[in-house]
Formats: sequence, structure tokens, C-alpha cells
Amino acid sequence: MSGGKTFRQGQILRLVTGQRIASQEELRRRLAAQKMRVTQATLSRDLQELRLVKTHEGYKQPSALPEEPAPLPPLAHALGEFLLDIRPAENLLVLKTPPGGAQPLAAAVDAAKFPEVAGTIAGDDTVLIITPSKKTRASLQKEIEALVK
Repeated sequence: MSGGKTFRQGQILRLVTGQRIASQEELRRRLAAQKMRVTQATLSRDLQELRLVKTHEGYKQPSALPEEPAPLPPLAHALGEFLLDIRPAENLLVLKTPPGGAQPLAAAVDAAKFPEVAGTIAGDDTVLIITPSKKTRASLQKEIEALVK
């Protein structure tokens, strides 16, 4: 199975957050078990771009380290980087992303502190935004769409 950079990095994040991975070689083997061939140089670049930090407990995201949380990306930047589609459903707004893109996009939506947002739920490639009513959902959708344009 070959995949793009975004997919590969999403799988790396899934692996390092789900289990202890102590070395690049161990991570490379876990990816290979998923039919993803990756060179050591590519894996090293991915770890750097994902800002993963090697700790005595394995690789961790800086936001998982209590001493130095990673800053949240501004919403407009996160929308530009991760948003693929917006789907309204009654009082819900569904944002589609590439694999691994839902968490950073949901964090950016939460950080924006929209008054219309009752809550967000993020999976791997989908963010669900819950609003109190269809009217507030429509208003929020217009605000988000305006940030994308």
C-alpha cells in the first residue's frame, strides 16, 4: 500500500500515540507491517515535520509533554491545510480532512472559541461540530467558509 505524505504522517501519529515506539527502526518496521515502505531519511524528515520528540517513553508529540505544549494553529491556516469538504446536517457541521487532519483542525476550531459551537468531536479524518440549532450552524458555516476563501 502506497500513500501520500499526509497519509503516512497520519499513520505515524496514530502509531506513536497508540503505543510506545522507542526508535526510528521500530517505527519503520511497524509501518512496513502496514505495507508502507519508507526510507530512514523520509522517516527522519516526517518525525521532524511532525515535531515528534524522542523521550524515554518513546516518541511523543510536543503537546503531550507537560513542560512545553505546542501552540495551536490559527484557524484560517488549519482550514487551508486540512479542510477538504464541509457538510451541513441539521444542527451539525461535518468537516472532512485527509487522514490525520481532524485532530489539528478540531483543536483550531476549539481555540477559535466560536460562540455558536457547543462542542467538537474529532476522528481521524472527520470533525463533527455541534451547534445548538440549524440557524447557528448556518451562521458558523458561513464564518468558516469565509475563512477558506
